[in-house]
Amino acid sequence: MNQKTVLHEFLSIGASLSSETDIQQLLENIIQTAMRFTNADAGSIYLVQEDMTLNYEIVHTKSRDLHWGGISGTPIDASPISLFQANGEPDLSRVSCYAYHREEPVNIPDVYNATGFDFSGTHELDARNGYRSQSILTIPMKDHESEVIGVLQLINAVDPFTGSIIPFSEANQSIVEALASQAAVALTNRNLINHLEKLFESFISLINHAIDDKSPYTGGHCNRVPDLTMMLADAVNRCTVGPLSSFSLSNEDRHELKIAGLLHDCGKITTPVHVVDKATKLETIFDRIQLIETRAEIIFRDLKLAQAKNLISDEDVSQRHQQLIDDCNFLSHCNIGVESMRDVDIERVKAIAIHYRWEDLSGKIHDFLNEEEIENLTIRAGTLTGEERLIINHHIESSINMLEKLPWPKHLKNVPEYAGGHHERMDGKGYPKGLKREEMSVQARCMGIADIFEALTAQDRPYKKGKTLSESLHILGKMKLNGHIDPDLFDIFIWEKVYEEYAQKFLEPHLIDEIDLNKVPGYSPIPAGY
Repeated sequence: MNQKTVLHEFLSIGASLSSETDIQQLLENIIQTAMRFTNADAGSIYLVQEDMTLNYEIVHTKSRDLHWGGISGTPIDASPISLFQANGEPDLSRVSCYAYHREEPVNIPDVYNATGFDFSGTHELDARNGYRSQSILTIPMKDHESEVIGVLQLINAVDPFTGSIIPFSEANQSIVEALASQAAVALTNRNLINHLEKLFESFISLINHAIDDKSPYTGGHCNRVPDLTMMLADAVNRCTVGPLSSFSLSNEDRHELKIAGLLHDCGKITTPVHVVDKATKLETIFDRIQLIETRAEIIFRDLKLAQAKNLISDEDVSQRHQQLIDDCNFLSHCNIGVESMRDVDIERVKAIAIHYRWEDLSGKIHDFLNEEEIENLTIRAGTLTGEERLIINHHIESSINMLEKLPWPKHLKNVPEYAGGHHERMDGKGYPKGLKREEMSVQARCMGIADIFEALTAQDRPYKKGKTLSESLHILGKMKLNGHIDPDLFDIFIWEKVYEEYAQKFLEPHLIDEIDLNKVPGYSPIPAGY
Protein backbone atom coordinates (compact mmCIF):
# COMPACT_ATOMS: atom_id res chain seq x y z
CA MET A 1 0.00 0.00 0.00
CA ASN A 2 1.21 3.52 -0.73
CA GLN A 3 1.20 6.15 2.02
CA LYS A 4 -1.99 7.83 0.82
CA THR A 5 -3.88 4.53 0.70
CA VAL A 6 -2.64 3.55 4.15
CA LEU A 7 -3.77 6.89 5.59
CA HIS A 8 -7.19 6.56 3.96
CA GLU A 9 -7.55 2.98 5.21
CA PHE A 10 -6.40 3.96 8.68
CA LEU A 11 -8.93 6.78 8.95
CA SER A 12 -11.64 4.48 7.64
CA ILE A 13 -10.90 1.72 10.13
CA GLY A 14 -10.72 4.30 12.92
CA ALA A 15 -14.27 5.38 12.16
CA SER A 16 -15.36 1.76 11.87
CA LEU A 17 -13.81 0.76 15.20
CA SER A 18 -15.36 3.68 17.05
CA SER A 19 -18.86 3.00 15.69
CA GLU A 20 -18.99 -0.80 16.07
CA THR A 21 -21.15 -1.89 19.02
CA ASP A 22 -20.64 -5.66 18.89
CA ILE A 23 -17.47 -6.85 20.63
CA GLN A 24 -17.03 -9.94 18.46
CA GLN A 25 -17.48 -7.97 15.25
CA LEU A 26 -15.05 -5.39 16.59
CA LEU A 27 -12.43 -8.12 17.07
CA GLU A 28 -13.08 -9.32 13.52
CA ASN A 29 -12.53 -5.83 12.16
CA ILE A 30 -9.28 -5.44 14.10
CA ILE A 31 -7.68 -8.71 13.03
CA GLN A 32 -8.79 -8.47 9.40
CA THR A 33 -7.49 -4.92 9.09
CA ALA A 34 -4.13 -5.80 10.66
CA MET A 35 -3.76 -8.79 8.33
CA ARG A 36 -4.70 -6.69 5.31
CA PHE A 37 -2.23 -3.91 6.16
CA THR A 38 0.66 -6.36 6.58
CA ASN A 39 -0.46 -9.02 4.10
CA ALA A 40 -0.19 -11.55 6.95
CA ASP A 41 -1.38 -15.09 6.42
CA ALA A 42 -2.55 -15.55 10.00
CA GLY A 43 -3.44 -13.55 13.03
CA SER A 44 -4.86 -13.85 16.51
CA ILE A 45 -6.02 -11.66 19.37
CA TYR A 46 -5.62 -12.46 23.06
CA LEU A 47 -7.44 -10.48 25.73
CA VAL A 48 -6.27 -10.12 29.32
CA GLN A 49 -8.58 -11.80 31.84
CA GLU A 50 -9.18 -10.99 35.50
CA ASP A 51 -7.26 -14.13 36.53
CA MET A 52 -4.19 -12.70 34.75
CA THR A 53 -4.26 -15.01 31.77
CA LEU A 54 -4.32 -14.31 28.05
CA ASN A 55 -7.38 -15.81 26.45
CA TYR A 56 -7.60 -16.55 22.73
CA GLU A 57 -10.52 -14.52 21.33
CA ILE A 58 -10.06 -14.93 17.60
CA VAL A 59 -7.77 -16.85 15.22
CA HIS A 60 -7.57 -16.49 11.42
CA THR A 61 -5.39 -18.39 8.94
CA LYS A 62 -6.07 -17.53 5.31
CA SER A 63 -4.03 -20.31 3.70
CA ARG A 64 -5.88 -22.94 5.75
CA ASP A 65 -9.27 -21.23 5.54
CA LEU A 66 -9.31 -21.38 9.32
CA HIS A 67 -11.54 -19.10 11.38
CA TRP A 68 -11.94 -19.69 15.11
CA GLY A 69 -13.62 -17.47 17.66
CA GLY A 70 -14.97 -14.03 16.84
CA ILE A 71 -18.23 -14.17 14.91
CA SER A 72 -17.46 -17.64 13.51
CA GLY A 73 -19.16 -19.52 16.32
CA THR A 74 -16.31 -22.07 16.24
CA PRO A 75 -14.66 -22.40 19.68
CA ILE A 76 -10.89 -22.07 19.92
CA ASP A 77 -9.19 -25.31 20.92
CA ALA A 78 -6.50 -23.73 23.11
CA SER A 79 -6.12 -23.14 26.82
CA PRO A 80 -5.59 -19.65 28.27
CA ILE A 81 -1.96 -18.63 28.70
CA SER A 82 -0.90 -17.71 32.22
CA LEU A 83 0.96 -14.40 32.42
CA PHE A 84 2.86 -15.52 35.51
CA GLN A 85 4.91 -18.53 36.45
CA ALA A 86 4.06 -20.81 39.36
CA ASN A 87 6.44 -18.86 41.63
CA GLY A 88 4.63 -15.60 40.86
CA GLU A 89 7.33 -14.22 38.56
CA PRO A 90 6.27 -12.72 35.20
CA ASP A 91 6.46 -15.26 32.38
CA LEU A 92 8.81 -13.72 29.81
CA SER A 93 9.49 -16.92 27.90
CA ARG A 94 6.36 -16.76 25.77
CA VAL A 95 6.37 -13.99 23.21
CA SER A 96 2.78 -12.94 23.95
CA CYS A 97 3.46 -12.72 27.70
CA TYR A 98 6.69 -10.83 27.03
CA ALA A 99 4.82 -8.24 24.95
CA TYR A 100 2.32 -7.84 27.78
CA HIS A 101 4.87 -7.43 30.60
CA ARG A 102 7.42 -5.35 28.70
CA GLU A 103 4.67 -3.37 26.92
CA GLU A 104 6.65 -3.47 23.71
CA PRO A 105 6.33 -5.20 20.32
CA VAL A 106 8.24 -8.33 19.39
CA ASN A 107 9.16 -8.78 15.72
CA ILE A 108 10.78 -12.14 14.89
CA PRO A 109 11.79 -13.02 11.30
CA ASP A 110 11.87 -16.81 11.85
CA VAL A 111 10.59 -18.52 15.00
CA TYR A 112 12.46 -21.75 14.15
CA ASN A 113 15.79 -19.92 14.26
CA ALA A 114 15.00 -17.56 17.14
CA THR A 115 16.45 -17.62 20.64
CA GLY A 116 15.32 -16.18 23.93
CA PHE A 117 11.69 -17.36 23.71
CA ASP A 118 9.88 -20.64 24.19
CA PHE A 119 8.16 -21.48 20.90
CA SER A 120 7.38 -25.10 21.81
CA GLY A 121 3.67 -24.31 21.84
CA THR A 122 3.92 -22.78 18.35
CA HIS A 123 5.87 -25.80 17.07
CA GLU A 124 3.31 -28.17 18.56
CA LEU A 125 0.42 -26.25 17.02
CA ASP A 126 2.19 -26.21 13.66
CA ALA A 127 2.72 -29.96 13.78
CA ARG A 128 -0.89 -30.58 14.71
CA ASN A 129 -2.25 -28.42 11.90
CA GLY A 130 0.35 -29.10 9.21
CA TYR A 131 1.41 -25.47 9.20
CA ARG A 132 4.78 -23.69 9.47
CA SER A 133 4.94 -20.43 11.38
CA GLN A 134 7.89 -18.28 10.38
CA SER A 135 7.71 -14.52 10.84
CA ILE A 136 5.78 -13.29 13.88
CA LEU A 137 4.81 -9.78 14.92
CA THR A 138 3.39 -9.47 18.45
CA ILE A 139 1.96 -6.11 19.58
CA PRO A 140 0.63 -5.18 23.04
CA MET A 141 -2.76 -3.47 22.85
CA LYS A 142 -2.63 -0.45 25.18
CA ASP A 143 -5.69 1.65 25.89
CA HIS A 144 -5.95 5.40 26.55
CA GLU A 145 -4.63 4.88 30.09
CA SER A 146 -1.60 2.94 28.78
CA GLU A 147 -2.95 -0.29 30.28
CA VAL A 148 -2.33 -3.42 28.23
CA ILE A 149 -5.71 -5.06 27.67
CA GLY A 150 -4.66 -7.60 25.09
CA VAL A 151 -2.11 -8.80 22.57
CA LEU A 152 -2.37 -8.74 18.77
CA GLN A 153 -0.24 -11.33 16.98
CA LEU A 154 0.36 -11.65 13.24
CA ILE A 155 2.06 -14.64 11.60
CA ASN A 156 3.80 -15.04 8.25
CA ALA A 157 3.96 -11.83 6.27
CA VAL A 158 3.55 -12.79 2.58
CA ASP A 159 5.43 -11.08 -0.23
CA PRO A 160 2.66 -9.90 -2.60
CA PHE A 161 4.83 -10.54 -5.68
CA THR A 162 6.55 -13.86 -4.93
CA GLY A 163 4.19 -15.36 -2.34
CA SER A 164 7.10 -16.26 -0.10
CA ILE A 165 7.13 -15.67 3.65
CA ILE A 166 9.09 -12.57 4.64
CA PRO A 167 9.73 -10.71 7.92
CA PHE A 168 7.32 -7.99 9.00
CA SER A 169 8.80 -4.63 7.97
CA GLU A 170 9.39 -1.77 10.38
CA ALA A 171 6.86 0.31 8.46
CA ASN A 172 4.18 -2.36 8.85
CA GLN A 173 5.11 -2.75 12.51
CA SER A 174 4.52 0.97 13.08
CA ILE A 175 1.16 0.80 11.34
CA VAL A 176 0.05 -2.21 13.39
CA GLU A 177 1.22 -0.55 16.62
CA ALA A 178 -0.97 2.45 15.86
CA LEU A 179 -3.85 0.18 14.89
CA ALA A 180 -3.44 -1.89 18.07
CA SER A 181 -3.54 1.24 20.20
CA GLN A 182 -6.63 2.52 18.42
CA ALA A 183 -8.25 -0.92 18.66
CA ALA A 184 -7.50 -1.12 22.40
CA VAL A 185 -9.20 2.21 23.00
CA ALA A 186 -12.22 1.09 20.96
CA LEU A 187 -12.39 -2.21 22.87
CA THR A 188 -12.06 -0.46 26.22
CA ASN A 189 -14.79 2.01 25.32
CA ARG A 190 -17.12 -0.73 24.15
CA ASN A 191 -16.44 -2.81 27.26
CA LEU A 192 -17.07 0.26 29.40
CA ILE A 193 -20.37 0.89 27.65
CA ASN A 194 -21.32 -2.78 28.03
CA HIS A 195 -20.41 -2.68 31.73
CA LEU A 196 -22.45 0.49 32.21
CA GLU A 197 -25.43 -1.10 30.45
CA LYS A 198 -25.05 -4.19 32.61
CA LEU A 199 -24.79 -1.99 35.71
CA PHE A 200 -27.92 -0.11 34.66
CA GLU A 201 -29.89 -3.30 34.07
CA SER A 202 -28.64 -4.60 37.43
CA PHE A 203 -29.85 -1.38 39.03
CA ILE A 204 -33.26 -1.91 37.44
CA SER A 205 -33.24 -5.47 38.76
CA LEU A 206 -32.35 -4.08 42.18
CA ILE A 207 -35.40 -1.79 42.09
CA ASN A 208 -37.63 -4.69 41.09
CA HIS A 209 -36.15 -6.86 43.86
CA ALA A 210 -36.90 -4.05 46.32
CA ILE A 211 -40.50 -3.95 45.08
CA ASP A 212 -40.59 -7.74 45.22
CA ASP A 213 -39.37 -7.75 48.83
CA LYS A 214 -41.99 -5.15 49.64
CA SER A 215 -44.71 -7.02 47.77
CA PRO A 216 -44.08 -10.43 46.17
CA TYR A 217 -47.30 -10.01 44.16
CA THR A 218 -46.14 -6.80 42.50
CA GLY A 219 -42.64 -8.21 42.04
CA GLY A 220 -43.96 -11.07 39.90
CA HIS A 221 -45.95 -8.58 37.85
CA CYS A 222 -42.83 -6.45 37.25
CA ASN A 223 -41.09 -9.49 35.76
CA ARG A 224 -43.93 -10.86 33.63
CA VAL A 225 -45.17 -7.66 31.98
CA PRO A 226 -41.85 -6.97 30.18
CA ASP A 227 -41.85 -10.51 28.77
CA LEU A 228 -45.41 -10.25 27.49
CA THR A 229 -44.73 -6.76 26.09
CA MET A 230 -41.81 -8.12 24.09
CA MET A 231 -43.86 -11.10 22.88
CA LEU A 232 -46.54 -8.77 21.53
CA ALA A 233 -44.05 -6.26 20.05
CA ASP A 234 -42.21 -9.09 18.28
CA ALA A 235 -45.54 -10.37 16.96
CA VAL A 236 -46.33 -6.91 15.55
CA ASN A 237 -42.85 -6.87 14.02
CA ARG A 238 -43.65 -10.17 12.27
CA CYS A 239 -47.09 -9.10 11.07
CA THR A 240 -47.18 -8.25 7.36
CA VAL A 241 -50.83 -7.23 6.96
CA GLY A 242 -53.11 -4.63 8.48
CA PRO A 243 -52.57 -1.09 9.73
CA LEU A 244 -49.42 -2.03 11.69
CA SER A 245 -47.67 -3.94 8.89
CA SER A 246 -45.03 -1.20 8.52
CA PHE A 247 -44.03 -1.35 12.20
CA SER A 248 -40.51 -2.66 12.76
CA LEU A 249 -38.15 -3.13 15.70
CA SER A 250 -34.37 -3.01 15.57
CA ASN A 251 -32.24 -4.61 18.30
CA GLU A 252 -31.82 -1.17 19.87
CA ASP A 253 -35.61 -0.66 19.76
CA ARG A 254 -36.13 -4.00 21.50
CA HIS A 255 -33.60 -3.11 24.19
CA GLU A 256 -35.30 0.23 24.78
CA LEU A 257 -38.72 -1.41 25.11
CA LYS A 258 -37.34 -4.10 27.42
CA ILE A 259 -35.91 -1.43 29.74
CA ALA A 260 -39.24 0.41 29.71
CA GLY A 261 -41.06 -2.81 30.56
CA LEU A 262 -38.78 -3.52 33.49
CA LEU A 263 -39.32 0.00 34.83
CA HIS A 264 -43.02 0.43 34.06
CA ASP A 265 -44.07 0.11 37.72
CA CYS A 266 -40.96 1.50 39.42
CA GLY A 267 -43.17 4.11 41.12
CA LYS A 268 -44.76 1.36 43.21
CA ILE A 269 -41.70 1.50 45.42
CA THR A 270 -43.40 4.57 46.94
CA THR A 271 -46.84 2.92 47.32
CA PRO A 272 -47.76 1.77 50.87
CA VAL A 273 -47.59 -2.00 51.04
CA HIS A 274 -50.89 -2.29 52.93
CA VAL A 275 -52.59 -0.76 49.87
CA VAL A 276 -50.67 -2.75 47.24
CA ASP A 277 -51.31 -6.05 49.01
CA LYS A 278 -54.81 -5.32 50.30
CA ALA A 279 -56.31 -8.79 50.05
CA THR A 280 -59.66 -7.97 51.68
CA LYS A 281 -61.72 -4.83 52.09
CA LEU A 282 -60.93 -4.48 55.78
CA GLU A 283 -57.23 -5.33 55.56
CA THR A 284 -54.62 -2.80 56.62
CA ILE A 285 -51.72 -4.22 58.65
CA PHE A 286 -54.10 -7.06 59.50
CA ASP A 287 -57.60 -8.06 58.42
CA ARG A 288 -60.00 -6.10 60.63
CA ILE A 289 -62.78 -8.61 60.10
CA GLN A 290 -61.26 -10.13 63.24
CA LEU A 291 -62.30 -7.02 65.22
CA ILE A 292 -65.86 -7.41 63.99
CA GLU A 293 -65.85 -11.06 65.03
CA THR A 294 -64.58 -10.00 68.48
CA ARG A 295 -67.41 -7.48 68.79
CA ALA A 296 -69.87 -10.20 67.85
CA GLU A 297 -68.46 -12.34 70.67
CA ILE A 298 -68.94 -9.42 73.09
CA ILE A 299 -72.54 -8.98 71.93
CA PHE A 300 -73.16 -12.72 72.34
CA ARG A 301 -71.58 -12.59 75.81
CA ASP A 302 -73.98 -9.78 76.75
CA LEU A 303 -76.88 -11.86 75.45
CA LYS A 304 -75.80 -14.78 77.65
CA LEU A 305 -75.48 -12.48 80.66
CA ALA A 306 -78.96 -11.10 80.04
CA GLN A 307 -80.22 -14.67 79.69
CA ALA A 308 -78.61 -15.58 83.05
CA LYS A 309 -80.43 -12.66 84.67
CA ASN A 310 -83.72 -13.80 83.09
CA LEU A 311 -83.87 -10.53 81.13
CA ILE A 312 -84.28 -12.38 77.85
CA SER A 313 -85.76 -15.75 76.96
CA ASP A 314 -83.79 -18.74 75.78
CA GLU A 315 -85.66 -18.64 72.48
CA ASP A 316 -84.72 -14.98 71.91
CA VAL A 317 -81.07 -15.71 72.69
CA SER A 318 -81.08 -18.57 70.20
CA GLN A 319 -82.73 -16.46 67.46
CA ARG A 320 -80.49 -13.44 68.07
CA HIS A 321 -77.40 -15.62 68.18
CA GLN A 322 -78.28 -17.24 64.84
CA GLN A 323 -79.00 -13.83 63.30
CA LEU A 324 -75.66 -12.57 64.61
CA ILE A 325 -73.89 -15.56 63.03
CA ASP A 326 -75.69 -15.01 59.71
CA ASP A 327 -74.85 -11.30 59.68
CA CYS A 328 -71.19 -11.95 60.51
CA ASN A 329 -70.97 -14.57 57.75
CA PHE A 330 -72.48 -12.05 55.33
CA LEU A 331 -69.94 -9.39 56.34
CA SER A 332 -67.12 -11.92 55.94
CA HIS A 333 -68.39 -12.65 52.43
CA CYS A 334 -68.57 -8.92 51.62
CA ASN A 335 -65.02 -8.53 52.93
CA ILE A 336 -63.60 -10.83 50.25
CA GLY A 337 -64.25 -8.30 47.54
CA VAL A 338 -64.29 -10.68 44.58
CA GLU A 339 -67.92 -10.25 43.56
CA SER A 340 -69.53 -6.90 42.84
CA MET A 341 -71.82 -5.49 45.55
CA ARG A 342 -75.51 -5.15 44.78
CA ASP A 343 -77.52 -2.22 46.12
CA VAL A 344 -79.42 -4.59 48.42
CA ASP A 345 -76.12 -5.91 49.83
CA ILE A 346 -74.90 -2.38 50.52
CA GLU A 347 -78.12 -1.54 52.35
CA ARG A 348 -77.82 -4.70 54.44
CA VAL A 349 -74.26 -3.74 55.52
CA LYS A 350 -75.52 -0.33 56.60
CA ALA A 351 -78.44 -1.90 58.49
CA ILE A 352 -76.14 -4.37 60.31
CA ALA A 353 -73.84 -1.47 61.24
CA ILE A 354 -76.50 0.09 63.50
CA HIS A 355 -78.52 -3.01 64.38
CA TYR A 356 -76.04 -4.17 67.02
CA ARG A 357 -74.42 -2.15 69.79
CA TRP A 358 -71.42 -3.00 71.93
CA GLU A 359 -69.82 -1.54 75.05
CA ASP A 360 -66.07 -0.99 75.45
CA LEU A 361 -64.05 -1.15 78.71
CA SER A 362 -64.77 2.50 79.50
CA GLY A 363 -68.49 1.86 79.25
CA LYS A 364 -68.89 3.77 75.98
CA ILE A 365 -71.51 2.37 73.59
CA HIS A 366 -70.62 1.96 69.90
CA ASP A 367 -72.38 0.95 66.71
CA PHE A 368 -71.39 -2.46 65.43
CA LEU A 369 -69.51 -0.92 62.47
CA ASN A 370 -67.86 2.50 62.28
CA GLU A 371 -68.04 4.76 59.23
CA GLU A 372 -64.66 3.71 57.85
CA GLU A 373 -65.60 0.01 58.09
CA ILE A 374 -68.90 0.69 56.35
CA GLU A 375 -67.06 2.52 53.57
CA ASN A 376 -64.71 -0.44 53.06
CA LEU A 377 -67.34 -3.19 53.27
CA THR A 378 -69.58 -1.43 50.73
CA ILE A 379 -66.87 -1.15 48.06
CA ARG A 380 -68.74 -2.24 44.94
CA ALA A 381 -65.88 -4.20 43.32
CA GLY A 382 -62.42 -5.21 44.45
CA THR A 383 -60.96 -4.34 47.83
CA LEU A 384 -59.87 -0.71 47.46
CA THR A 385 -61.69 2.43 48.56
CA GLY A 386 -61.73 5.47 46.31
CA GLU A 387 -58.90 7.02 48.30
CA GLU A 388 -56.84 3.84 48.14
CA ARG A 389 -57.49 3.56 44.41
CA LEU A 390 -56.04 7.06 43.99
CA ILE A 391 -52.98 5.99 45.98
CA ILE A 392 -52.51 2.98 43.70
CA ASN A 393 -53.07 5.08 40.58
CA HIS A 394 -50.49 7.58 41.78
CA HIS A 395 -47.77 4.98 41.23
CA ILE A 396 -47.78 5.70 37.50
CA GLU A 397 -47.25 9.42 38.13
CA SER A 398 -44.40 8.51 40.46
CA SER A 399 -42.96 6.22 37.77
CA ILE A 400 -43.11 8.95 35.13
CA ASN A 401 -41.61 11.56 37.47
CA MET A 402 -38.77 9.20 38.40
CA LEU A 403 -38.04 8.24 34.80
CA GLU A 404 -38.25 11.76 33.37
CA LYS A 405 -35.60 12.93 35.84
CA LEU A 406 -33.02 10.50 34.45
CA PRO A 407 -30.61 11.73 31.73
CA TRP A 408 -31.52 9.07 29.16
CA PRO A 409 -29.10 8.51 26.25
CA LYS A 410 -30.50 8.90 22.76
CA HIS A 411 -31.13 5.18 22.26
CA LEU A 412 -33.25 5.04 25.46
CA LYS A 413 -34.97 8.43 25.25
CA ASN A 414 -38.45 6.89 24.77
CA VAL A 415 -38.37 4.81 27.97
CA PRO A 416 -40.48 7.32 30.01
CA GLU A 417 -43.16 7.47 27.29
CA TYR A 418 -43.34 3.69 26.82
CA ALA A 419 -43.38 2.97 30.56
CA GLY A 420 -45.69 5.85 31.44
CA GLY A 421 -48.50 5.01 29.04
CA HIS A 422 -49.64 1.57 30.18
CA HIS A 423 -52.69 2.92 32.06
CA GLU A 424 -53.87 5.18 29.27
CA ARG A 425 -56.91 4.22 27.16
CA MET A 426 -57.43 4.51 23.43
CA ASP A 427 -60.51 6.69 24.02
CA GLY A 428 -58.63 9.15 26.24
CA LYS A 429 -60.32 8.03 29.48
CA GLY A 430 -57.19 6.53 31.04
CA TYR A 431 -54.66 8.09 33.38
CA PRO A 432 -52.53 9.95 34.26
CA LYS A 433 -52.52 12.15 31.13
CA GLY A 434 -55.75 11.08 29.42
CA LEU A 435 -53.92 10.34 26.17
CA LYS A 436 -55.77 9.07 23.12
CA ARG A 437 -54.57 6.33 20.79
CA GLU A 438 -53.02 8.67 18.22
CA GLU A 439 -51.00 10.37 20.96
CA MET A 440 -49.31 7.11 22.01
CA SER A 441 -46.58 5.00 20.47
CA VAL A 442 -47.22 1.41 19.41
CA GLN A 443 -44.79 0.32 22.12
CA ALA A 444 -46.75 2.06 24.88
CA ARG A 445 -49.99 0.53 23.57
CA CYS A 446 -48.34 -2.91 23.58
CA MET A 447 -47.40 -2.44 27.22
CA GLY A 448 -50.99 -1.45 28.04
CA ILE A 449 -52.33 -4.77 26.75
CA ALA A 450 -49.53 -6.71 28.46
CA ASP A 451 -50.23 -5.02 31.80
CA ILE A 452 -53.95 -5.87 31.63
CA PHE A 453 -53.57 -9.46 30.41
CA GLU A 454 -50.94 -10.23 33.03
CA ALA A 455 -53.20 -8.84 35.76
CA LEU A 456 -56.16 -10.91 34.54
CA THR A 457 -54.25 -14.19 34.50
CA ALA A 458 -52.03 -13.54 37.55
CA GLN A 459 -52.26 -16.31 40.12
CA ASP A 460 -50.27 -14.63 42.88
CA ARG A 461 -52.55 -11.74 43.81
CA PRO A 462 -53.84 -11.79 47.41
CA TYR A 463 -57.26 -10.42 46.48
CA LYS A 464 -58.25 -12.63 43.53
CA LYS A 465 -57.69 -15.90 41.71
CA GLY A 466 -56.13 -16.01 38.27
CA LYS A 467 -58.63 -16.16 35.43
CA THR A 468 -58.50 -18.82 32.76
CA LEU A 469 -57.20 -18.08 29.30
CA SER A 470 -60.70 -18.00 27.79
CA GLU A 471 -62.04 -15.71 30.55
CA SER A 472 -59.10 -13.35 30.13
CA LEU A 473 -59.48 -13.16 26.35
CA HIS A 474 -63.21 -12.54 26.77
CA ILE A 475 -62.53 -9.57 29.06
CA LEU A 476 -59.74 -8.29 26.80
CA GLY A 477 -62.08 -8.49 23.81
CA LYS A 478 -64.66 -6.37 25.63
CA MET A 479 -61.93 -3.85 26.33
CA LYS A 480 -61.21 -3.66 22.60
CA LEU A 481 -64.88 -2.91 21.89
CA ASN A 482 -65.19 -0.23 24.58
CA GLY A 483 -62.12 1.72 23.49
CA HIS A 484 -59.86 0.64 26.32
CA ILE A 485 -57.12 -1.13 24.34
CA ASP A 486 -55.73 -0.82 20.83
CA PRO A 487 -57.96 -2.84 18.45
CA ASP A 488 -55.19 -3.56 15.93
CA LEU A 489 -52.85 -4.83 18.62
CA PHE A 490 -55.63 -7.00 20.04
CA ASP A 491 -56.08 -8.58 16.59
CA ILE A 492 -52.37 -9.36 16.33
CA PHE A 493 -52.43 -10.66 19.92
CA ILE A 494 -55.00 -13.21 18.68
CA TRP A 495 -53.69 -13.89 15.17
CA GLU A 496 -50.11 -14.52 16.32
CA LYS A 497 -51.33 -16.52 19.34
CA VAL A 498 -49.33 -14.37 21.73
CA TYR A 499 -51.68 -15.47 24.51
CA GLU A 500 -50.65 -19.10 23.94
CA GLU A 501 -46.94 -18.26 24.04
CA TYR A 502 -47.44 -16.39 27.31
CA ALA A 503 -49.64 -19.12 28.79
CA GLN A 504 -47.10 -21.85 28.07
CA LYS A 505 -44.41 -19.86 29.85
CA PHE A 506 -46.29 -18.48 32.86
CA LEU A 507 -49.70 -20.08 33.49
CA GLU A 508 -50.56 -23.17 35.48
CA PRO A 509 -52.12 -25.96 33.34
CA HIS A 510 -55.56 -25.61 34.96
CA LEU A 511 -55.81 -22.03 33.64
CA ILE A 512 -55.05 -23.02 30.04
CA ASP A 513 -58.49 -24.04 28.83
CA GLU A 514 -59.98 -24.56 25.38
CA ILE A 515 -60.73 -21.36 23.48
CA ASP A 516 -63.40 -20.75 20.84
CA LEU A 517 -62.15 -17.57 19.19
CA ASN A 518 -65.52 -17.00 17.55
CA LYS A 519 -66.96 -16.42 21.03
CA VAL A 520 -64.31 -13.84 21.99
CA PRO A 521 -65.83 -10.33 21.83
CA GLY A 522 -64.22 -8.19 19.14
CA TYR A 523 -62.55 -11.15 17.44
CA SER A 524 -61.62 -10.42 13.81
CA PRO A 525 -60.90 -13.48 11.65
CA ILE A 526 -57.39 -13.73 10.22
CA PRO A 527 -57.25 -11.92 6.84
CA ALA A 528 -56.83 -13.96 3.68
CA GLY A 529 -53.19 -14.39 2.75
CA TYR A 530 -51.95 -13.79 6.30
